[in-house]
Amino acid sequence: MKNMPISAIIGLFFTGLYFLMAIFAPLIAPYGMSEVVGDVWEPASDQFILGTDNIGRDLLTRMIYGGQTTIFIATMATILSFVTGSVLGFFAAVSGGWVDQAMSRFVDLIMSIPSLIFALVVLSVMPTTVTILIVLMGLLDSTRVYRLARAVAVDITVMDYVEAARLRGEKVVWVIFREILPNALSPLVAEMGLRFIFMVLFISTLSFLGLGVQPPQADWGGIVKENKEGINYGIAAALYPAFAIATLCISINLVADWILNRTTSLKGGRG
Repeated sequence: MKNMPISAIIGLFFTGLYFLMAIFAPLIAPYGMSEVVGDVWEPASDQFILGTDNIGRDLLTRMIYGGQTTIFIATMATILSFVTGSVLGFFAAVSGGWVDQAMSRFVDLIMSIPSLIFALVVLSVMPTTVTILIVLMGLLDSTRVYRLARAVAVDITVMDYVEAARLRGEKVVWVIFREILPNALSPLVAEMGLRFIFMVLFISTLSFLGLGVQPPQADWGGIVKENKEGINYGIAAALYPAFAIATLCISINLVADWILNRTTSLKGGRG
């Protein structure tokens, strides 16, 4: 930590700030999430720090609750994608043969369909709830994690300690969680930050298109959608959530880059 570059410190600060605001949203939000407290698109003032939105709700409150929703969905979807993708990727690498081929070809089939189009088709025929969004986003992104986990595990499975575990008669579960996972953790942790960024952008895009988080619940992409018409009149309400999305993604990326550079195996591979 003493040698952490200034860019990583900045990234860690803003990442921690956003997560703390999401966790303590009910305590720090000045108004209720859907409470109408003023006129339409009121300018910033002592009463409304960021002004009001398209129907008179406090924009700062909507931003805080929107951050909570966006970060929660992105975090849970990222965890689901990594648990599913890494376990299946490790299993395919350890099993090899036709099992590996069948799983990899199925993943290739899913990856050949653009994620956004796939999500839009599914959400057009299913109820749009937070649970559905998390499961859909997590499973779609698990294909990318599967590819990374399998590629890393294939190199590890030929190591002597893995062969020794197999000769001892250890089961597949032991080999995956006790031999492969500890040695594949660093690149997976670095990749997790990048996949989290993708999740934030993904849920924001779905909400902007009207198939993500549904009103009156707030999320950053939905706030942009609700207030985009104000840009025509010089109202900056839609720019605040866009700025929040950008700064969160940049902050996570700065931290992920630092973790990637700290990973000894990757540093050696990159020269």
